[in-house]
Amino acid sequence: MQTTTMRTRPSWPSCIFPNGILWRRQFSVSTCQSEIKDLGTLSQRLVPKYEELREGDLLSLRWPAPPRNLFVVKKDCVPAVTDSLIEFINHVTAVYPSIAIILEPRTAEEVHSSLSVPVHTASLDKLPIMLHNTADLIVTLGGDGTILHASSLFSRCHNVPPVLSFSMGTLGFLSEWKFAEYKRAFREVYMSGAGLGDRASVLESSRSTAIVNQAVSGEATGWSSVRGKMMGSSRGARILMRNRLKVGLFTANGEPVQHEPCHISRQHTWDSQGVYVMNEVLLHRGKEPHLAVVDVYVGGRFLTEAVADGIIISTPTGSTAYSLSSGGSIVHPLVASVLLTPICARSLSFRPLVLPSSTPITLRLSEKNRGRELEMSIDGVNMGQGMAVGMEVRVWNEEMRHGKNEWQGGVPCVMRRIMGGEAHDGWVGGLNGLLKFNYPFGEEP
Repeated sequence: MQTTTMRTRPSWPSCIFPNGILWRRQFSVSTCQSEIKDLGTLSQRLVPKYEELREGDLLSLRWPAPPRNLFVVKKDCVPAVTDSLIEFINHVTAVYPSIAIILEPRTAEEVHSSLSVPVHTASLDKLPIMLHNTADLIVTLGGDGTILHASSLFSRCHNVPPVLSFSMGTLGFLSEWKFAEYKRAFREVYMSGAGLGDRASVLESSRSTAIVNQAVSGEATGWSSVRGKMMGSSRGARILMRNRLKVGLFTANGEPVQHEPCHISRQHTWDSQGVYVMNEVLLHRGKEPHLAVVDVYVGGRFLTEAVADGIIISTPTGSTAYSLSSGGSIVHPLVASVLLTPICARSLSFRPLVLPSSTPITLRLSEKNRGRELEMSIDGVNMGQGMAVGMEVRVWNEEMRHGKNEWQGGVPCVMRRIMGGEAHDGWVGGLNGLLKFNYPFGEEP
């Protein structure tokens, strides 16, 4: 896919002087090429390391070489966000010339003519798998829904790139930065892992020697090309690793459902490996007038026959979303847990549960269910096909930590650095600022 837009400076009309001499001023014609290029032409993705800190619960981001491929996702249908996207891309490509920009197809068509650099994209059916192989860093401009959308594009990838999110939406539980801070924020992420004036300290890892040599040879792609922005090896960007759940849909015979929904992109198709979920899995009776009847199994043992409008299985990240509105607990994102929340249960004794993250959960549609099927959605996206009688949803935890400084999985979110603050400061601020937590009745927040 390649589109080129040519913009030419208009010429001046000719003039005839009184003596009859025709004079025409000569102008040079300047051209600005704005291209949409194929995503497959970009270099292989860089996978960073995440090091545990001596103090606090956050991790430190360490690039093996400067990141090169930047995937930018924006909130749709908001002109102010589109303007901010253009401003952000123009700044990043001017200050960090080795950066390549990746956009979704619709966004690329919308803004490429306003940019002085090429952008890269792919068709919707090929975009997720190509992003898995090329995107070094994700930047989101919008609210929590924009972050969830970006995460859904990696629902089959066990290593999600770091996510730098700017709050420009309605809610901001997950968005850590204000857009006015974008220069400082991107600098911290880009330089995370660079040493004091050289690259020696970050090129020690032997696992990525070939990639590093390729990245820093030839053109000016190293950290040294952006002078004056070194922060020191101890100033790496802070990362909160948000855990995900893995979800699979199975038939009554235990076979994985092979289904490709027609209403959503292919990253949500089912197979025996399931898909990753950042926020929640929702089973709901939908248009059916009757309550859903679902058998709930926890850790392989039968827990209860739930009769309710639906059931939510949520991560701690999703605890402040639909689960919270349904009476579920608020859980800190660093607490390794999974939430089981009924929606308007008929039995008032069926209360929300918080379980260890290692606990597998199975939801099976009972033979007693009077409706034909239940609707199912993942992170707010309807899966197209419902869950019929006898079918079951299996939910299990994603293992992230595989040893000291060996992290694979989860969604690494770049946190705003707070001088002298702790890892939970941003989360506490979110409760106070967004939920108006514990404000007395009758007082203005």
